[in-house]
Amino acid sequence: MKPIKQIDIKKGMKVDDLVKEMSSSGVFGAGRIARAADIFEEIIEDKECKVFFGLAGAMVPGGMKNIVIDMLKNNYIHVFVTTGANLTHDLVEALGHNHFQGSANVDDGKLHKEKIDRIYDGYMEDKVYITLEKFFDAVIDEFPRRKMNIKEFLWEIGKHINSKNSILRICYEKKIPIFCPGIADSGIGMMIWGNLAKGKKIAVDAFADLKEIVDITWTTKKRAIFYVGGGVPKNYIQQAMQFSDKQDGANYGIQITTDRPEYGGSSGAELREGISWGKMNENGKFVDVYCDATIALPLIYAAVKDRLKWF
Repeated sequence: MKPIKQIDIKKGMKVDDLVKEMSSSGVFGAGRIARAADIFEEIIEDKECKVFFGLAGAMVPGGMKNIVIDMLKNNYIHVFVTTGANLTHDLVEALGHNHFQGSANVDDGKLHKEKIDRIYDGYMEDKVYITLEKFFDAVIDEFPRRKMNIKEFLWEIGKHINSKNSILRICYEKKIPIFCPGIADSGIGMMIWGNLAKGKKIAVDAFADLKEIVDITWTTKKRAIFYVGGGVPKNYIQQAMQFSDKQDGANYGIQITTDRPEYGGSSGAELREGISWGKMNENGKFVDVYCDATIALPLIYAAVKDRLKWF
C-alpha cells in the first residue's frame, strides 16, 4: 500500500505544484482532481485521440467561458456538445453585456421588479433579451434558406458575431463540430421561434447532427470524453460512443459532477457504468470528480497547462 502524504502548502506554489501535492495525498476529492489532471495530460499527448467535450450547467455565467475558449483555440476539444443556455449566455456576452456578482440571499420579487434575473448568486439584466432580439432581427435574413443541421445553424450565428471572445465565434472560425440537441430550450430558441412567428423562413433539422457525431465516433481511432456536468450534452456523447468502431467506447474519460449515481440519472452515473453499454472501454483510463465544476475545471486545466509549458 502506498502511504498518504500530507499536503504541504509552500510559498510561491504554482497550480500544478498544488495538484501534485493533491496527487501525493491521493484520496477523496483531491486525489480525483489530481488523477483527472494526469489523464487530461495523457489525452492531449495522445495524437490519435479526439476529445468529445460535454458542457452543461451555468458555466458561462459561472466564469468558465474563457477556459472553454482556450481549450477550443488550442485544439483540445474536437467535438463540442453543450446546452442552449450556455450558448445564449455566450452570445449575450459577445453582444456586449456582462453577468454580475450578486447574492442568493435576496428578495426575488424585488429583483423581478428591477428586471434582474438570478442564477443562484449570479445576476443578469433582463434587457439582454432586447439585444438578442435586435441581433437576430438584423442577421436572420442572411441565414441560408436551405435546411441546416443544428451545427450549421450555430456556425451561422458564430459567423455574425464580431467579438473574438466567443465560444460560438471560435467554433465557426475553426469549424469545430458544435452540437446542441436542446437548442430550442434556450433564449436563442425563443428568438428563432419569434422570427418564425413573424413569417421568417428558417429550417433546422434537429436529427441530422446524429449522423455526423456517430460518423466522427466511428472513424476516430481513439476517443476521450470530458464532461462538465451531465444532462443532454453528456448523454448525446455517451450514446454516440456506443457506435464507436468495435463498440469499445471511450479510451479516456473525465467527469466533473455534483450529482449522485444512486438515483439512476445520467448526470450522476459513474463512467464505469458506461462499460456495460459499450460507452466506456473497460481498459480505459477514467475518473469521476465529485466537485463544483467552477472549482475543479480551473484546477485541472491550469495544472496541465503549467506542466506542458503552455503559458
